[in-house]
Amino acid sequence: MTFAEIVQAQLDAYNAQDIDALCQYYTEDVEIADLNEALNLKGIEGYRERHQGLFGTFPQNKAQLLSRIVVGARVLDHERVYRKSESEPFEVVAIYSFRGDRIVRVDFLK
Repeated sequence: MTFAEIVQAQLDAYNAQDIDALCQYYTEDVEIADLNEALNLKGIEGYRERHQGLFGTFPQNKAQLLSRIVVGARVLDHERVYRKSESEPFEVVAIYSFRGDRIVRVDFLK
């Protein structure tokens, strides 16, 4: 799979709220941060717990891909996120960095 295909597969798993499928695309030591900020999550268990809580709190949660750019071993996705049907969506840019064929870090621009 290409980096873009991996990011799409994890986005599909995220939208299906399939935590096991989602986690398979990430390294054990995955790091999550806001762009140019300190880490706010490290490790797949923390990632799993965060998303289980997110999906439990927002069962209608979905992310819509608006655009994608691939630069080397990084994929930048511009996404529109819908949490609840009655709330306004918000947009993020997710910058996925790879080690081998897994996502090792995601930086978010909000």
